[in-house]
Amino acid sequence: MPGYQSINSKMLQVAIGPGQEVYSKRGAMLAYTGPVSFAPSTTAGQGVGGALGRAVAGEHSAMMHVTGQGSVMFGHGGLHVSVVELNGADTLYAEADRLLVHDATLQVGTMFMGEQGGVRGIVRGAVTGQGLFTTTLTGHGACALLSHGGVMELPITPQRPVHVDPQAYVAHRGQVQNKLTTAVGLRDLIGRGSGEGFQLELSGSGVVYVQASERKI
Repeated sequence: MPGYQSINSKMLQVAIGPGQEVYSKRGAMLAYTGPVSFAPSTTAGQGVGGALGRAVAGEHSAMMHVTGQGSVMFGHGGLHVSVVELNGADTLYAEADRLLVHDATLQVGTMFMGEQGGVRGIVRGAVTGQGLFTTTLTGHGACALLSHGGVMELPITPQRPVHVDPQAYVAHRGQVQNKLTTAVGLRDLIGRGSGEGFQLELSGSGVVYVQASERKI
């Protein structure tokens, strides 16, 4: 697995070598050393069927397949970069445009929001502007997420669900159910921001990554 080394809060250095290939967001390469190659990828490790599914779903971000022998520095738009390690036990759920780079060893998929929350999941995607589909990463490896202002990791337990502003939500992992909730009436929602009117409730066992802003990527 490539080593992910933070240069600072907004730049990441990744080692590339045999068996250490990655997929990166197109345009995210800042500099590199050694004989490293970058090739456009429409599948990002999903296979043709999975790529077509992502395209139809609209959950797609242009990626580059990075191979060779060397070291690559990544960053994007001055956004903060956070590394997440996956050990094969959990699945990470995140929007495609949040992914800066991920190991080629990870399996990439697309999940319909209705699978996590039924109709409420569909409503959540429509109301928050996050769409009806999300990207999944499973297996052994690492990835890096983009956010405004960095992220904090909040544990989710059966006894302690977490409520998050939908616009501050970045990703989550584990056996987690999510639904959109509101504590005020429709009339009271007028003039309120997303976090004041709606909250994303996550329950079960896992972790949610929350950014320090309500801005989208």
